[in-house]
Amino acid sequence: MTVFAELDIHPMILKSLDQMGFEEATPIQKQVLPIAKTGRDVLGQAQTGTGKTAAFGIPLIEKMEQDARHPQGIVLAPTRELAIQVAEELNKIGRYSNVRCLPIYGGQEIGRQIRGLKKNPQIIVATPGRLQDHMRRKTISLSNINTVVLDEADEMLSMGFVEEIEEILESVPDKRQTLLFSATMPPRLQTILNKHMNNPEQIKVKAKEMTVSNIDQRYVEVQERQKFDTLCRLIDIHSPELAIIFGRTKRRVDELSDALFQRGYEVEGIHGDLPQNKRDKVIQKFKQKRIEILVATDVAARGLDVSGVSHVFNFDLPQDPESYVHRIGRTGRAGKHGMAFSFVTPREKEHINVIEKTTNKKMTVEKAPTLQDASAGRQQQAGEQLLEVVTGGDYADLTEKAEELLESYDAVTLVAAALKTVSKEPTNEVKITLTSEPPVRIKRGSGPKGKGGGGGYRGGNKGGNRSNDRRRSGGGGKDQRRSGGTRPEGKKEFSFSGKRRKK
Repeated sequence: MTVFAELDIHPMILKSLDQMGFEEATPIQKQVLPIAKTGRDVLGQAQTGTGKTAAFGIPLIEKMEQDARHPQGIVLAPTRELAIQVAEELNKIGRYSNVRCLPIYGGQEIGRQIRGLKKNPQIIVATPGRLQDHMRRKTISLSNINTVVLDEADEMLSMGFVEEIEEILESVPDKRQTLLFSATMPPRLQTILNKHMNNPEQIKVKAKEMTVSNIDQRYVEVQERQKFDTLCRLIDIHSPELAIIFGRTKRRVDELSDALFQRGYEVEGIHGDLPQNKRDKVIQKFKQKRIEILVATDVAARGLDVSGVSHVFNFDLPQDPESYVHRIGRTGRAGKHGMAFSFVTPREKEHINVIEKTTNKKMTVEKAPTLQDASAGRQQQAGEQLLEVVTGGDYADLTEKAEELLESYDAVTLVAAALKTVSKEPTNEVKITLTSEPPVRIKRGSGPKGKGGGGGYRGGNKGGNRSNDRRRSGGGGKDQRRSGGTRPEGKKEFSFSGKRRKK
């Protein structure tokens, strides 16, 4: 075990880390910190949730001149959500060092950001498109930047930010330190490394140390039309604390979140057509556990960092194995155990081998649960709830009523009735039919693996099946997702009957 105090960290930063509850350094922090503090370029290959922000944030903050009246460090992030989260964590780490960090992203009023820049933050965390906007307006100067961090670089490439990243890296001084972090290393990213980094030290968290080792990965072979009932039964059996369900398209997210709501689950969905303020509200509700299930497209979930996600469901398989790694990385964080279920139609079986090679871990085959399995799961949960109340002992005011009931009924009957009261009603009372999505297929041939070098999948429709979510608007910065767009063609086919399941 390596504690932060052993890593020659400034006392003021150690004080912040102690207040944040950080004691033991994660593998990526333990390896990156000593090298980054020397000023050398670093290429870190690790997933989200492994502690990357502190790995680059600690040496970045130590390097900042407190009295300088210009930005000295820039962190590039793929989404506004990640930019905000990184900035928040850096401000916490630097609170006693008089180092301030400002997030810059599309979707926020640019005048507000300009006012923030006039307060002379030492570090800027930005999405590439919005940073370019400020560069053109000359509201941000990169002439004094001594450190550049690229966080989740593979995601920025897959979202189409290659030109923006190139322009930004060419605008900062040649004499600088560059720290790049990425879960995967596609060929296009390697080109950028060769061009813009100076003999970087490569640090790769071993597979056994990566977040996926904390995740129980399973797949269920199921027909498309059986996916929804299978999903509901798995939710009933496992009773996730917080769950994220991934759908391939915006239409799928809309239909799936509506259908789950009709079944009585506390659920909302997010995708790129949802206005940003609405997305923020939904994510906030999820973080506060006011909803238990979030349905999302890949793009909408990028940068989403929520602690306590216990389950991830891949309702549709992702476009490529790298996206699979990012999806399941939403659970199993900070050493906690997580579960990931993937639904695989018979025509998609070939994908499992590709994904297993990427994660270096075999998935467990899960048999599709039956109604009886779901019922047994609900009964098990009801029993556990009842035992929690018994253990808690907060029922003294009910003992008199209990004794009164025992005069008329036997104990087994009363306990069975109590279990029925706290157990969930079966979810098969509302009939749901979702619009079918074509299976993902592997691209044949030995050519390039798509834009950005990311994977070899394509969808069943012509031209591949990239999520229609991957679009950028011009007015609010290229990183701002387009809102109010049209949904993919396809008719909802819901037929509802019966009552809602009570929580």
